[in-house]
Amino acid sequence: MHRKIIAPSVLAASLLLVIPASAADFTPGAPGIGDPYYPASGNGGYDVSHYDLKLRYQPKTDLLEGTATLLATTQQDLSRFNLDFGLAVSEVRVNGTKATFAKSGSHELEITPATPLPKGRSITVVVKYAGKPSELKVDGWTAWARTPDGGVAAQEPDSAVWWFPSNDHPLDKASYDVSVKVPDGTQAISNGVLQSQSSKLGWTTYNWRSNKPQASYLTTLAVGKFDITTDRTASGLPVLNAYSKDLGDNDGAARASIERTKDVAEWLESVFGKYPFNAVGGYVPNVTSHFALETQTRPFYSPAQFAGGANVSVVVHELAHQWYGDSVSVKGWKDIWDNEGFASYAQWLWSEKEGDGTAQELADWVYAQHPADDPFWKVKPGDPGPDNQFDGAVYDRGALAIQALRNTVGDASFFKILKGWPAEHAYGNAAVGDFVKYAEKVSGKPLAELFDTWLFQPSKPSGPAALKAGFGARAGVAASPSAKAVNPVKPVEPKSWKKIVESHSAHAGH
Repeated sequence: MHRKIIAPSVLAASLLLVIPASAADFTPGAPGIGDPYYPASGNGGYDVSHYDLKLRYQPKTDLLEGTATLLATTQQDLSRFNLDFGLAVSEVRVNGTKATFAKSGSHELEITPATPLPKGRSITVVVKYAGKPSELKVDGWTAWARTPDGGVAAQEPDSAVWWFPSNDHPLDKASYDVSVKVPDGTQAISNGVLQSQSSKLGWTTYNWRSNKPQASYLTTLAVGKFDITTDRTASGLPVLNAYSKDLGDNDGAARASIERTKDVAEWLESVFGKYPFNAVGGYVPNVTSHFALETQTRPFYSPAQFAGGANVSVVVHELAHQWYGDSVSVKGWKDIWDNEGFASYAQWLWSEKEGDGTAQELADWVYAQHPADDPFWKVKPGDPGPDNQFDGAVYDRGALAIQALRNTVGDASFFKILKGWPAEHAYGNAAVGDFVKYAEKVSGKPLAELFDTWLFQPSKPSGPAALKAGFGARAGVAASPSAKAVNPVKPVEPKSWKKIVESHSAHAGH
């Protein structure tokens, strides 16, 4: 038999390829993904591609029992890794073998597999757990709301911790299969498309699938008794809306708003491009909160949103997030303007379409409403800080910055940017700086100074800067420090402003 002669140096190199790293080379994954706003959010060392959740929930007792299967890939040589989770865990298996686990901090589940995990390996993690989500508090607050007939998980920036283990940060998005078993006569609603439902021995199981990358905080669960309406958009997209059966006086206004989901979504496609997901809709459970949230494919609305009558503007806001915030998610929570500025501006464009006030009239109104010493101007939408992440200035001043962009680059480039951005970064993550560079590329104009003025300076833009961006003239702003201001023409409040302001409370609970 012919034997191949291998030089010693070649043999040594080949052995390095097959000999696994020593135990000392494996290190724990970080307990946070690296977001300075929320250091404990997310984890390092792996990336999840899919969650399969099998749940059983009893509304009478608030007992949730679950088995979560996570498909992931290691991103380093891992000795152990964390998941973000708060309920009691009974068993963890990694690649089919039992792993040891321990709780640490307010919501860290530390998992040590039986053998270390090499970088680049596909892994399966199975977690069995049970508990009452309403009894779990993290840093004094909860994302789980009990209702008279069930419970709801919806919050920002965290909600998964209360009902399934995850890598809880928008940087790690995944697809979802959510199967929920509830008592007959009760429904379970989640994201995406209802694949099937079946009943057996007094329990009904609902199987939901959301097949595009989805951040953990955008994954929702609602259990209760709902009236459900279904439809399809002109392009065949399934529409599913759900209303708690005990909304009281808010029922009519809620339906008059949410049933506009179909035509709002079709209009938004003309502004932002093709809808990015497999379903659209909304749901209104009987909760006492006041906020709304852009849970992917099926936004959550509190009944209080409709206490003043129908409000289609808030539907526009949450559906706009499907492009800006859900498909294109933040890189870090400091990039919140990429979400909220554009969802707010969508409301301005809707107002323009409906003849209730142009985006320019709304911008003039916002600019005039806040004098230079108003704290409104101290908040920097481009990096507001965790305490001001959902401040009204992020929404209104954030939208003002977008109108400034429109006035600077012209409508042709502007609407090309609005459509191109979600396509360019579909299903990914982006920072504020990424948008600035993209807008410069499309428009061919230098825009860094414009965005610095309107997003990052803690003061009211005035004089030349305001006039250059298309604001101030109607308010009598002087063109330069030495020039005299003209007599101002006080902007008239646009007809749409009241409903836009009402929708602002949508963010108070985040």
